[in-house]
Amino acid sequence: MHKVSVVVPIYNVEKYIHKCIDSILNQTYENIEIILVNDGSPDNCGQIIEYYSKLDCRIKVIHKQNGGLSDARNHGMKYVTGEFTLFVDSDDWLEINMIEELVKNSIHYNADIVQVAFYYAYEDYILFDDRYFSKDDPPFLLNNSSLMYELLINEKVKNFAWGKLYKTNYIKNIPFKKGVLFEDVYWAHEVMHRVSSYVILNQPLYYYYQRSDSIVSTYTVKNLDIIKGLKKRHEFIEKHYEGLTDFSYKEILKASLINYNLLLINRDKDIGGLNRQEIKEYINNNYSVLTKAVKGDKQLLIQLVLFHIHPYLNVIPPIVNKVLRELRIVQGPLGLKRINLTTND
Repeated sequence: MHKVSVVVPIYNVEKYIHKCIDSILNQTYENIEIILVNDGSPDNCGQIIEYYSKLDCRIKVIHKQNGGLSDARNHGMKYVTGEFTLFVDSDDWLEINMIEELVKNSIHYNADIVQVAFYYAYEDYILFDDRYFSKDDPPFLLNNSSLMYELLINEKVKNFAWGKLYKTNYIKNIPFKKGVLFEDVYWAHEVMHRVSSYVILNQPLYYYYQRSDSIVSTYTVKNLDIIKGLKKRHEFIEKHYEGLTDFSYKEILKASLINYNLLLINRDKDIGGLNRQEIKEYINNNYSVLTKAVKGDKQLLIQLVLFHIHPYLNVIPPIVNKVLRELRIVQGPLGLKRINLTTND
């Protein structure tokens, strides 16, 4: 049996940490080490994980000063001894057979990375994205070029570091960027560039908990880190995957328009409008290449043209579409399948 190292960065999650750790300890695949990294948590997480370490010898507890999610993951990687590595966020939890399925398929397909489907988990219901695959579909295999395409469009392959089983030697010397939100956007393409075989499992085996107090639930200018990350990734794509640059530009544009409009709503957080001005200058300076990149997306192209005329005008197409959907004149986008929970699990 191959050892799997499970790295769990922990900060201010005492309400959720028991469910997370229990779901890892109860895995049907037992050859695991669980690396719990207390990132200077101000609540009782430190005491809780020390208690768990006395219950199971597979647990390693590390205490460090607060440095953020990326720093905690990087610190945890120093203690990894498994052939495989799995990242789990400390407010999420796993199906009991998740690691077993990941390892089994990694070996069967000789895959460098195996990804599972996941649920968006709320207090009394879960959401499952079945737009591309159903739960019963067989594993989906990707080579390097198709993987990078899927990563860029962020549909079947997400940028999330969690929910994937990595061969440890593929990620050991690629640290997460510290001090940023959306740290996975800065990291994932560097890892995927090394991958020859990538497998997607369609059974949802990971629960991605949606917290109202999550760092991404309340908008701040730190959310602009995603645009910086996408631009950094774009430089990488231009160098190594020139044929995919239009897809990269399209994602930068979408993130730029979304954040510009959020900054309009939160003007008090954009002192002097400097962040909006930076977004405006980027879009206008790259107008021709962005137009080429989105020529197949009618709504996004209209938004771009209107933004170029005046930035405030870009909000018109989304508002019009929303009204038309509410009036049932046009069909809304395909949504996620909702499953109501009848238990507390």
